Amino acid sequence: MLIRVNTFHILTASAFVLFFIFSSWRRHERHQGACASNKTHVLILSTWRSGSTLAGQLFSQNSEVFYLMEPAKHVWNRMPWGSPELLQGPLRDLLRSIFLCDMTALCSYIEQPSKVYHLFMWSMSRALCSPPACEAFSRSDIIDTVNCNARCGHSAIEKISEACTTYSHVVVKTVRFFQLEALYPLLTDPSLNVHVIHLVRDPRAVYASRQTISLFPDDLLISNAINVTPSTQVVMRKVCHSQVGMYLTAMNQMPPALRKRYLLTRYEDLVRDPIRKLAEWYKFTGLTSSRKLEAWIYNITHWPASNTDKSDVDPVGIQKNANMVSQAWRKHLHFQDVKEVQNICQLAMKVFGYRQVGSELEQRDLMLDLVLPQKKT
Repeated sequence: MLIRVNTFHILTASAFVLFFIFSSWRRHERHQGACASNKTHVLILSTWRSGSTLAGQLFSQNSEVFYLMEPAKHVWNRMPWGSPELLQGPLRDLLRSIFLCDMTALCSYIEQPSKVYHLFMWSMSRALCSPPACEAFSRSDIIDTVNCNARCGHSAIEKISEACTTYSHVVVKTVRFFQLEALYPLLTDPSLNVHVIHLVRDPRAVYASRQTISLFPDDLLISNAINVTPSTQVVMRKVCHSQVGMYLTAMNQMPPALRKRYLLTRYEDLVRDPIRKLAEWYKFTGLTSSRKLEAWIYNITHWPASNTDKSDVDPVGIQKNANMVSQAWRKHLHFQDVKEVQNICQLAMKVFGYRQVGSELEQRDLMLDLVLPQKKT
């Protein structure tokens, strides 16, 4: 009888402890969820050389936004032997932590993190160049990255989390996802409010832009090649296939409730009318704009090609006559390269509304619009 009583007491006590732990965990989850539910989380999803740096700045320079540019690069740097598909799991988990303003996971991918400057492209985040991360500038400033680098980089890395908690919107830009399904756990997480802006660009322009910069470490991982020069053809095929796949998944497989939190944007439409597209993005994500911000955006996307003095209106180094840049490939690419890209990315061009050219004459004729009207979805 004594044994039974003791057993009963032990079982009762154990049940009480488990109930207490579970209740505490649920309270923690609800508290975390309540804190997160007050925020809007925005993922700018794109690929390399598609205008995502510009897109990120349209959010970063908003005083309501905490922005990080390519934190996923730290994951790829630490695991260069992986494949893009396998690394999507760690990337997704990293995104969740960042959206919840917990930078512990991010720091685990950075060797000996102690200062803000250890974070890749940190100065592209206005939030890390203003209070509470740095006192050198005001939160309402459009901040010069050169001065930010000089005055804010030595802030303690813990300031990243502290700053994040003070903003209503957390925005992350990444080019390292290849399947939208990998993001489903974020889209369905009740503690998050994730909105996806999917930015695509004419594959011919992407190819041309890739010729101007080295992306060797990333291309090596994408190509799954070890100690072998990556193939541009393999990379372009992978990129185009993944961009189409993510869009078709959103349109055909996502529940309507989730589809409302996905927005496709073509880079060409963005640069042709950046203020209208900004208004669309801000409505989608619940942000408000200002005349100061809109004036800055107009200036950096309509910079005269002959003007080389950029210091006054372009503190982040992204000024350009963006519409002209979007068509630069038509002047610089060989027609043979154009035909090859059109063949490799034929489906992407059809789905996203880019007209193929059948001759070099069509390619060089800038009066011929190759961006077709976007279909309503």
